[in-house]
Order: sequence, then structure tokens, then C-alpha cells
Amino acid sequence: MDILATYQKMSRYPGGRALFTKVVCMRAPYFSSIAPRVEHLERGRCEVTVKKHRAVHNHIGTVHAIACCNMCEMACGVMIEASLPKHLRWIPKGMTVQYLKKAGTDLRAVCQLDGDFAVGDNVIPVSVLDTAGVEVVHADINMYVSERPPR
Repeated sequence: MDILATYQKMSRYPGGRALFTKVVCMRAPYFSSIAPRVEHLERGRCEVTVKKHRAVHNHIGTVHAIACCNMCEMACGVMIEASLPKHLRWIPKGMTVQYLKKAGTDLRAVCQLDGDFAVGDNVIPVSVLDTAGVEVVHADINMYVSERPPR
């Protein structure tokens, strides 16, 4: 599936982004646990939102740190899938996360990479912003990129 072409086609229609997100969550079911929505996708950039709701709360009523990590991984994975040339593949190798502030509102994860991917390790930054635009979580995700084996 060409994820970028699918997004571009579906996002033109009412409810298309929500339906596209459901398709992504069918391929990676764990993402469904945070009820995300892919709001924007282009080569090198993806934005994912999550509403602050009870299922993602921690014991103090803010968005749980692991829900934020899940957002980061989804935004990064969708971005890299939409951006990599077809002869390359990827897998997450690690993530370094900084919890900067309490996440007390709806959230937006923004993954943007300026430049090209290299074969090997690629550290990709992801910022999670609250509704005021304040960064509450920052993640650097190490994506390992390699050649697809011949079929």
C-alpha cells in the first residue's frame, strides 16, 4: 500500500482522515489504544492528534507518558513509511524521551525530518505539543533503514 497516496486520496473527503487513521490502526493495532487521528501527512512530515480522554489518563488526570510515546512512534512510523523510497525498509531501534511538562490538554505529535534518509541509523525528532503550542514531550526515535531484500 502506498500510504501517502492513500492519505492524499482519502483526506479529500469528509471523514477521510478518520478513516485513514483506522486503516493505519488496523495494520498496527496497538495505536488504537490512544484513539489517534492523522491530521497531516506529506513526505518528511506527519501530525497526529489525540484527545485528552479518560482512557489515556494517568493517576493525576493528565495524558499518560506512554500514550505520548505511542503518539510519537505512530507519527514517526507513518512519516517514514510515506517518505522512504520503495527499495528501502525501516524498523524502530530505540527511543529517547524527555517529559518536559504535564500533558493536561489535547495533544499534537509533530514529526518532521528535513533531508534524506541514510541506510543505517536515522535519529528522527518528534515533538508533542499541547493546545497552547507548548512542547510537553520530546522524543528522538532511532529508525534503522536498510535495503529491501530482492523478491
